[in-house]
Amino acid sequence: MDSAGQDINLNSPNKGLLSDSMTDVPVDTGVAARTPAVEGLTEAEEEELRAELTKVEEEIVTLRQVLAAKERHCGELKRRLGLSTLGGLKQNLSRSWHDVQVSNAYKKTQETLSQAGQKTSAALSTMGSAISRKLGDMRNSATFKSFEDRVGTIKSKVVGDRENGSDSLPSSAGSGDKPLSDPAPF
Repeated sequence: MDSAGQDINLNSPNKGLLSDSMTDVPVDTGVAARTPAVEGLTEAEEEELRAELTKVEEEIVTLRQVLAAKERHCGELKRRLGLSTLGGLKQNLSRSWHDVQVSNAYKKTQETLSQAGQKTSAALSTMGSAISRKLGDMRNSATFKSFEDRVGTIKSKVVGDRENGSDSLPSSAGSGDKPLSDPAPF
C-alpha cells in the first residue's frame, strides 16, 4: 500500500483516509493478515497452522451462535412454563441464604450472638432486680414517707372538695366563697 495516498497530517479531519482513487482497489485479507514466517517453521507448517487457526476460529463462531440459540430456546421454555426471572432470583437467593446458614462462619457467629444475648439478658435482669430493690428501700425511707404524707394531704383536700359538690380548687385568702369561673374546654 502506498503511504503517499494517505493523509498523514494528524490535525486533518481526513487523517488516515485513502484518497478517492484508492478506494476501489480490492484488498486480499489473506495476504494482508500474513506476517513473515516465524523462524523455525517451514512454509508448509505455517500454512497448516493457519488452516487450523481458521478452523478453530470458525468453530468458536459456530459455538457462540449455538449458545445464543440455546439461551433463546431456554428463555422461551421458561416463559411457556411461567418461570420468571424473579422466580429464579428468589430461588437463587433462597439457595444462597441456605448456603450461608450452613456455613461454619454463620454458625460460629450465631453461637456467639446467642451467648451475648443470654449474658445481656442476665445482666439486664440483675440490673432490674437491683433497681427494684433500691426503689423499695427508698419507698420505706423516712423522707419518702414524709413526701407521701404531704401528697396524700394535698390530694385529700382537692378530691375532698370535689366530692362535696364543688368543682373549684380551694380558694385563696380574700376571695370569699365565690367559685372560680369554669374555663372553656380545650
